[in-house]
Amino acid sequence: MGKHVIVGAGQVGGGLAETLAERGHEVTLVTRSGSGPKRPGIAPVAADAADASAMRRLTEGADALYNCANPRYHRWPVDWPPIAASLLAAAQSSGAVLVTLGNLYGYGPVDGLMTEDLPLAATGTKGRVRARMWEEMLAAHEAGRVRVTEVRGSDYYGPRSSDQSYLGPRLLEPLFAGKPGTVISDPGIPHSYTYLPDVVRALAAAAEEERAWGRAWHIPTAPPFTVREYAERVCEAAGLPAPRLRRLPAWVVKAGGLASPFLRELGETRYQFDRPYVLDSSASQEVLGFAPTPLEDGVKETVTWWRGR
Repeated sequence: MGKHVIVGAGQVGGGLAETLAERGHEVTLVTRSGSGPKRPGIAPVAADAADASAMRRLTEGADALYNCANPRYHRWPVDWPPIAASLLAAAQSSGAVLVTLGNLYGYGPVDGLMTEDLPLAATGTKGRVRARMWEEMLAAHEAGRVRVTEVRGSDYYGPRSSDQSYLGPRLLEPLFAGKPGTVISDPGIPHSYTYLPDVVRALAAAAEEERAWGRAWHIPTAPPFTVREYAERVCEAAGLPAPRLRRLPAWVVKAGGLASPFLRELGETRYQFDRPYVLDSSASQEVLGFAPTPLEDGVKETVTWWRGR
């Protein structure tokens, strides 16, 4: 069994730590506060991921380093570059495989299927930040200084989903209370959503599979579905009345941005929800070794998680 270092203990990092510990690995979980799951095999450490010397020390002898950090949305241009540089330096120093949890922002608006060979053509700030991170990692890999890979998913759903998830608590809580769920766009538009346990599986697989190194991969993701379809399936699985959905007008979201930095930042990626947004993960499934969890199974497991929180 090996030593694995994870940065970030949120909806992905915490689950990844538990999965790796269950497999018998030695897991170091790095957050600013030292938080995370409390169980044998996981050593929580309080450290700043942007501190290159601290990360080099923590990754000594590591087999894999996972970047599951999640800076505040509005601080990406400030917080991401030093974190990315620190982790790249730590991976280079230790020889650990650097596995980064990415997203689809770097592509910018796309007509049709999103595949891994698309150019990183984003013009928005957040998309360019993520694209630059990958370009710097890939350049270091191609220069032979480090081994890297990136797994990219769409918006998450499933157990452990955070308040930022469009299909997470802010939708589920009102549905389970018999109230209308609030959505920010047409609930009938197809959208790819990536199941959180599949995100964890992809990260773990990418660290172990040499064929995954040196390029980015899409996380195995089921066919797209609509928010309305998801809400209906959740309510059916939970034995609840048919869902009612209320669309939040664009002007309300914009006005809310005056007080909420998170809402203010949504404008840059609004295109993802105003038309079909479809991820193609067919290329990655053979390399990463698994198919995406079917929506029916994901819904059942999500309902079970919600009721047992």
